[in-house]
Amino acid sequence: MEQLLKAGNGMAKHALWVLALGALVGYAATYFAGASAGVYDAASINTGDTAWMLVAAALVMLMTPAVGFFYGGMVSAKNVVSVLKQSVVILSLVSIQWVVLGYSLVFGTDISGVIGGLDFFGLRNVGFAPDANYAATIPALLFMIYQAMFAIITPALIIGAFVERINFKTLVIFTLLWTTLVYDPVAHSVWGVGGWLRTLGALDFAGGTVVHMTAGFSALAAAFLVGKRLEHSRPGSVANNIPFVILGAILLWFGWFGFNAGSALSSGVLAVSAFVVTNIAAAACALVWTFLSWTEHGKPSAMGAATGAVCGLVAITPASGFVGPVAAIAIGIIAGVVTYAAVYLRAKRMKVDDTLDVWAAHGIGGLTGAILTGFFAEKVINGAGANGLLFGNPALLWTQIIAVAAVAVYSFLATWIILKVIGFFLPLRVSRGDEEQGLDLAVHGEAGYRF
Repeated sequence: MEQLLKAGNGMAKHALWVLALGALVGYAATYFAGASAGVYDAASINTGDTAWMLVAAALVMLMTPAVGFFYGGMVSAKNVVSVLKQSVVILSLVSIQWVVLGYSLVFGTDISGVIGGLDFFGLRNVGFAPDANYAATIPALLFMIYQAMFAIITPALIIGAFVERINFKTLVIFTLLWTTLVYDPVAHSVWGVGGWLRTLGALDFAGGTVVHMTAGFSALAAAFLVGKRLEHSRPGSVANNIPFVILGAILLWFGWFGFNAGSALSSGVLAVSAFVVTNIAAAACALVWTFLSWTEHGKPSAMGAATGAVCGLVAITPASGFVGPVAAIAIGIIAGVVTYAAVYLRAKRMKVDDTLDVWAAHGIGGLTGAILTGFFAEKVINGAGANGLLFGNPALLWTQIIAVAAVAVYSFLATWIILKVIGFFLPLRVSRGDEEQGLDLAVHGEAGYRF
């Protein structure tokens, strides 16, 4: 009884602190009065584009819990809740970070080509009027929330590198720092007006470098620093729920139409083209993974097919607004072979426990797609793009190579530094006892299954 009273008193004190914070934020709202409405011309809003982009934003939001199911099915039965929980917490954390600071750092006035200013801090001046620099037919507020979903899913992808052992407090702090110091500068460099890679002419239609390469190469750094699982070498450390993996992959495939087709920022023909090539590349890559797993193990793997589909989706992402259907088949096939080989290399030759192969699937998949964009891009499909090597413009290929090299190096090194700094104050991983018990019970007190 005494312990319950102490726990109740502790909870009450924390609740009061949180209420005080809520009151303070509420008072601060007076300084932002009307900031997210503003003066606008209703005639400047295209209702069809607005409707499509609302749907696309919702589709991309679905992808973050889908990652939770995709990853959650691959881990041991005693860690499935922790992975789903981490996905939901990241969704919540980055939603707030983006509103307060992230959107401004990515799309605010350019500073030296690498970061945006604080023009849009707290979404001031992000209202109903379109922002002609980015999306001229939809409210700036809608463009903001659509881009938020990209910022949210990116750190959620990274958790696959250190599932089953990451310290939860460390994850929370890492997510906020990483989003601010890695995602935001890279996104501005590639997509922001004045960003150095955008000015250079690098093409990334929907996030092959911004989302997948940053996540993949950051995951590699994190896997090195957090270290291997205790059960890494033990037999029986296998996926606990293949149906979860397939469900997650299918939900990702579904949400990816908002990811890629939504990046057209309108409901026109470019969205149609991106939608079509997204489906084609995913299908081609799933077939390649099925075939390769069949030849390697003698049986066509269901999890291999699901993973292959995701790798195909990753690879087509940077190219989706610039290439045609036949090129999409080629990208799916090539990416299938490259990502499968990367998984094999990581498992057999590299001394790192990137548990769910985030580096291979997203880092190498995104890199492959970005480079192949330099081969297959056609200006006739998207006048805002450029022709690639196969259509008479070899310069684009070199630009894409520069972009992927810069993003890979920065993501890896910045993540390494962030985790090293956090490691001075907090352990990067849970205790041996907690890891052996499983994070579901040890950290969250909730079991995924009742046997």
